[in-house]
Amino acid sequence: MSPGPAWGPRASRMSPGPSVGTQGLADVSGPSVGTQGLADVSGPSVGSQGLADVSRPSVGTRGLADVSGPSVGTRGLADVSGAQRQFAVVRGREAEVAGSQILQPSQPPMDTMLGTRLRAQQSSSQNGQETSPWTSGLGMKLEAVTPFLGKYRPFVGRCCQTCTPKSWESLFHRSIMDLGFCNVILVKEENTRFRGWLVRRLCYFLWSLEQHIPPCWDASQKVMESTGVQDVISGRAPGGAGEGQVPSSVKKEVQRILGHIQAPPRPFLLRLFSWVVLRFLNCLFLNVQLHKGHMKMVHKAAQTGSPLVLLSTHKSLLDGLLLPFVLLSQGLGVVRVAWDPCACSPILRALLRKLGALFLPPEANLSLDSSEGILARAVVQAVVEQLLVSGQPLLIFLEELPGTQGPWLSALGQAWLGLVVQAVQMGVVQDAMLVPVAITYDLVPDACDTHHATAPRGLWTGSLAVLRSLRGWCCGPRVCARVHLAQPFSLQEYTINSRSCWGSRQTMEQLLQPIVLGQSTVVPDTEKEQEWTPITGPLLALKEEDQLLVRRLSRHILNASVASSAVMSTAIMATLLLFKHQKGVYLSQLLGEFSWLTEETLLRGFDVGFSGQLRCLVRHTLSLLRAHVALLRIHQGDLLVVTRPGPGLMHLARLSTQLLPAFLSEALGACAVRALLASKVPPEGPWELQGIELLSQNELYRQVLLLLHLLPQDMLLLQPCQSSYCYCQEVLDRLIQCGLLVAEETPGSRQACDTGRQRLRAKLLWKQSGDFTDSDSDSDDFEEAEGRYFRLSQQSRCPDFFLFLCRLLNPLLKAFAQAATFLHQGQLPDTESGYVEQLFQFLQATAQEDGFFECADRSLAIKAVWTFRDLGVLQQKPSPAGPMLHLSPTFARQDNQEKLEQFIQQFICG
Repeated sequence: MSPGPAWGPRASRMSPGPSVGTQGLADVSGPSVGTQGLADVSGPSVGSQGLADVSRPSVGTRGLADVSGPSVGTRGLADVSGAQRQFAVVRGREAEVAGSQILQPSQPPMDTMLGTRLRAQQSSSQNGQETSPWTSGLGMKLEAVTPFLGKYRPFVGRCCQTCTPKSWESLFHRSIMDLGFCNVILVKEENTRFRGWLVRRLCYFLWSLEQHIPPCWDASQKVMESTGVQDVISGRAPGGAGEGQVPSSVKKEVQRILGHIQAPPRPFLLRLFSWVVLRFLNCLFLNVQLHKGHMKMVHKAAQTGSPLVLLSTHKSLLDGLLLPFVLLSQGLGVVRVAWDPCACSPILRALLRKLGALFLPPEANLSLDSSEGILARAVVQAVVEQLLVSGQPLLIFLEELPGTQGPWLSALGQAWLGLVVQAVQMGVVQDAMLVPVAITYDLVPDACDTHHATAPRGLWTGSLAVLRSLRGWCCGPRVCARVHLAQPFSLQEYTINSRSCWGSRQTMEQLLQPIVLGQSTVVPDTEKEQEWTPITGPLLALKEEDQLLVRRLSRHILNASVASSAVMSTAIMATLLLFKHQKGVYLSQLLGEFSWLTEETLLRGFDVGFSGQLRCLVRHTLSLLRAHVALLRIHQGDLLVVTRPGPGLMHLARLSTQLLPAFLSEALGACAVRALLASKVPPEGPWELQGIELLSQNELYRQVLLLLHLLPQDMLLLQPCQSSYCYCQEVLDRLIQCGLLVAEETPGSRQACDTGRQRLRAKLLWKQSGDFTDSDSDSDDFEEAEGRYFRLSQQSRCPDFFLFLCRLLNPLLKAFAQAATFLHQGQLPDTESGYVEQLFQFLQATAQEDGFFECADRSLAIKAVWTFRDLGVLQQKPSPAGPMLHLSPTFARQDNQEKLEQFIQQFICG
C-alpha cells in the first residue's frame, strides 16, 4: 500500500467505511476518543463538550460518557473500552476494510424505494410505519472495526504562500497543530478564582466579572482634530465648509455623525452582556468549538504591534454577538463590530453602540460631489484611523446574510475594508494584520434564520424571536457550532505582492457568447471580469486601482475563510440524501456512506465539525433533519431513510453547499468530462462504452474553462492570484488522483515517462506560474498537451462516484437551463426584481411537475438573471421608471435560445 493519499474510489477501497473522523481526532495509539474535543493522549478519560485536558487525567463535561461502560448518549462520548480504540459500525455492505468483512442484507429494488419516498408522509399517517432514530434505538447489531483513516486530521487555515510568504512562515509553528480544541461556552468552577458550592452555581456570573475589559476612552475629540475632518471644516477639502458656512454648525454635524457611528463602550454593559450571552449560548448550543492553535496564531499576530482586523463570513444574525463573545473570552478585549444598520432598529442600534458596535452613516453613501457625503466619509475614515491607532480589534463581515436578495459579497464589508486599506496606505498605521474568520452551525437557530426575514430586527421583536427559539430548541436536540480563525497575514505584504498577479480580463459576453452561438471554438486565454457587488460611497472615494485591490483582497480572504471552515454532519447527510441516494437508502448502508464521505472530506484537506461514535452521529444528524427526512420500517431489523418530497428539499440543498468547496475541483472536472463525452457517446450508454473514448487534455482544458466562465465567481471563489489555466491543471490532477481518469499512451506519441527527448528551453524554465503575458509559452504548453490522452477508469466504484460529483452542481446548472427555457415565456421588458420574481415562479411550477425542488430557490433565480445579463442575453436599459431588462436582439431568435439551452445542458448529468 502506497503511503500517499488516495481519493475517491481508491480511498473507498483502502479505507474502512464505518470509521469517522472526529472533532479532535484521537491518535490510534491512545486509549480514548473524544466527541467534540481532542482525545486525551495522556489520560484515560475524555470530555465530550470540550478539549481533553492533556495534563489532567479527567475532564468535566456536560454529559461525560463512561469510558468503561457500554452506553452512549447523543451528547455523550462514544464508548471506548479497549486500548485499540475501535469504532462501532453497522453490519453493512461487503467491503474491504483493513481485513474485516462486513456483510449486507439483501435489498429490494430501488424503484420500490422511490415509491416509498413519494408515499413517505402517507405511510406515516395511515399505517404508522414512520419511525425515528432517537426513539427506536436503530435496532441493529454492531461490530467493531479498527479505523484506518480516522486518525488523519488536517490543519486548516494557512495563509496564501504566493501572496504572503513571510506571514506564512513567521506566524506558524508545527506545535500549534497539536493544541486541539476548547469549548468556549463550557465555564466551570475551575475557570474562576474562587471555589465552593456557591461558586459552582454562580460560575457564569463570576467568570463575566473577571473578564479583562481594557478602558475605552471617548475618541470624539481626536476624531474632530483629525486631518481629514479639519480639512472639511476649514474648507481646504473639495466640498468643505468654506467661507460661506459657520464652522460651529459643521462641528455639530460632525458630532451628530459620530454619534450615529459609535459610542463609548460601557464596561458594566459589556460584563452583563457576556453573562447573558453565555447563558443564552448554553441554552441554544451543545458546544461552541475553537481550535487553540488558531487562537495562538492570532495572539502571536497581536504581539507584533499591528492592529487586528478580523474579516468573517456571515451565516446568521447571531454571528455579531457570538464572535465578539468568543474573542473577549480568549483575551482579545472588546472587539468593535461593523454592523449593517439596515438589519437593526434604532433602539437596537443604540444598545449595540454601547457594546462596541459601529454603523456606517447613510450620508456616507451619497455622491462624491455632495458636501454631506464628503463630511460623513471624512468622519468615518477618522473613526477607523483612531481604532487602528488605539489597537482595538475590528470585526468586518464580508458576506451578506443568507437569504439576502443581492450579491453574496457584502458591499458594506468591502467599504469598511477599503477604509482600513486607505489608513494603511496613508501611513496612519504602519501595517494591519488581517485574520480570516468563519463560523459554521449544524443548523442556524430559528431566531437567527434570515431566509424569511424582511424587516429590521428590533429590541422587542428580537427578544420574542429568541424566546420562541429557546422554546423550540429545548424540545429537540441542540446544535453545535465551530469558530475558525485562519492564519493572520500582513496587509502591507499582500498589497506589495498581489499587484504582480494582475493580468488582462474580458467580460463574460466577450468570452462565451461567440462560443455559445457557434461563431468561434477558441476560448480566449484571459481571465473573466465579473463583479456583482455594487461599489458604495466610501469605496468610490478611493482610486480605481485601490478599488480593485479591495475587491480582490475580499475574495482572497473569503477563499481562506471557506477553506478553513469545518463541514458539519448535517451538510454531509444532506449531500448524501440529495445527490447519492435520491430514491432512499437503508440506514445500515447510510452509516457506511456517511463514514466514506467524511474521510473523503478529510483527505481533501477540509476539516469536519463533529466526532463520536458513528451510530450516535447519524442518529443526532437525522434528528436535526427530522423535518425534511422520514425513516420507515419496511425491512426487518433495518430502516429506510427517505427525503420528504416538497419545498423542504431546498433546505437540504442549502445545507449541501457547505460541502461543495471540498469537491468543487472534481465536480467541475466531472461535468467537463460529461460534456466532452456527450458529443461522442450517448449519455445513457454503459460505463464501459464511455470508457473506450479517448479524452484529449486540450479538450478537457477547454470544457473546464467554459464551465469556469459560465459559473458565477461568487460561487467559485477562486484565489485572485491563481490563473484559470493553473486551475484547469489542478482540476485534471484531482481527477487523476481520485482515480476517475487514467493516462493513456497513444501510438506514435512520446511516452509520459520519457524525459530525455523533452525540449527544455530557457523561456519555459523561467516562466512564472500563472503568467499570461507570454503567449508563446502558453501556446507551447498547449502544444505539449496535444499528445496527452486519458480514459475513464473502469473501477467498479467509479460510475457512482462520477455521477455523485456531477450532481453536486446540478441545482445551479438546472436553474440556468430552466432560465434559458423561460426566455420565450417571460414578460419583457421588466424591472430586474420583477423578472427575478417571474423566473422564481416558473422554477417553482416546474419543481411541482418534476419534483426537483433543489433548484426552486430565489437565490438561484437571481444568479441566473445576473449571469444572463453578463452573457449578453439580457440587456439593461434606462427608462423613466428605472432600469429595465430587455431581451437582446441576438437572443430574441428561437434558434439562439436553443443553442444557449444546449450549451448549458451539456454539463448537466441526469
